[in-house]
Amino acid sequence: MTRIKRVYDRASKEDGWRVLVDRLWPRGMKKETAQIDRWMKEVAPSDALRKSFCHDVKKWPGFQKKYRAELKKKVELLTELKRMEKRHGTLTLLYGAKDEEHNQAVVLAEALNKK
Repeated sequence: MTRIKRVYDRASKEDGWRVLVDRLWPRGMKKETAQIDRWMKEVAPSDALRKSFCHDVKKWPGFQKKYRAELKKKVELLTELKRMEKRHGTLTLLYGAKDEEHNQAVVLAEALNKK
């Protein structure tokens, strides 16, 4: 099972294996507080895509399309995430954005569920 969750939300046992999928470390978050098992910044959107999206909901459809295209070039990272999910039962993709519906973890979880 793949879940998504804000890294600022409290960790729980139901999270299973916690993977941060942001390119940048979350503001104001100490590494000890984050309770992440792995930081996979290389699976996050490119800097150019991240900056062009800038969490503007109007740009969401274009962001999804471009990020999916980037993910097609990161097959080995998606495979690694699927292995983590299989090994730990639950994989929680952590992100820092305030918007719970329009962020890279949503797109990444959809890609993993199709794999």
